[in-house]
Amino acid sequence: MQLSPQQIADFDRDGYLFFPGQFSPEETRTLNAAVPELYSRQEAYNVREKGSQAVRTNFAAHLYSEPFARLARHPRMVEPVQALFGEKLYMHQFKINGKMAFEGDVWQWHQDYGTWLNDDQMPTERAMNVAIFLDEVNAFNGPLMFIPGSHKRGVVDARHDLTTTSYPLWTVDNDLIRQLVARAGGLQGGIVAPTGPAGSMILFHSCLVHASTSNLSPWNRVSVYLSLCAVSNHIRRFKRPEYIAHRDFAPIDCLPDDCLLKPYPVALPWAKGMPASALQTSLDELAAA
Repeated sequence: MQLSPQQIADFDRDGYLFFPGQFSPEETRTLNAAVPELYSRQEAYNVREKGSQAVRTNFAAHLYSEPFARLARHPRMVEPVQALFGEKLYMHQFKINGKMAFEGDVWQWHQDYGTWLNDDQMPTERAMNVAIFLDEVNAFNGPLMFIPGSHKRGVVDARHDLTTTSYPLWTVDNDLIRQLVARAGGLQGGIVAPTGPAGSMILFHSCLVHASTSNLSPWNRVSVYLSLCAVSNHIRRFKRPEYIAHRDFAPIDCLPDDCLLKPYPVALPWAKGMPASALQTSLDELAAA
């Protein structure tokens, strides 16, 4: 999949591109069918909502689930990002975010690169998120909200919010959000929330400021988020566990385009369980010294 000159210009201006129905219903069903069993596991890589058993985020499924291992190598997702960076990519992070009906909590306003810089010491913002809807996303089940053009501001000041939800996040101050929204058009386009069928895909810049509300609707909103990073831009610090911030910087080799429909062989290094090393961090090494 190649981006057109117009799409490249739109991405540069807005910081994101939306592809409704990028994956077929059959392809999406293959992925969605694997989610309940993954969410049922009592493992560290399943982060649950505060005060609930509902899964907020499942990490690293591409290392132990065949359908998601194939998705991680899909050319429709990898090739456009690779073309934008002009360099091979590795998987920095792989998440299946479950904003479950009635229980899915907020994601505060933030930039993803803020976390990757502060926690992982990723040198520059040469990394990008790809979001793939596994459920239909509508106005009521907590869609992603973007501030168009906010990536042009570069890295902004953020504070480490350890209390609002079950997952710590480097969040952006409300006053700056007001400024960014006003600059982007206020009520006339200062915040956008792409909605569409399961199988839709969004590419968005690692400095694009974004958030999502809680899901009070009766409809789940499960999405996959893949963070693809230029190989030369790999993280320099292992403060977070490996199941959150990966340490394998090998370039991604794409599978054929029909890889979600055919059983192409894929490596599953954690198929028999997550290794103990995936829980260890550089902070543990400092404590033991």
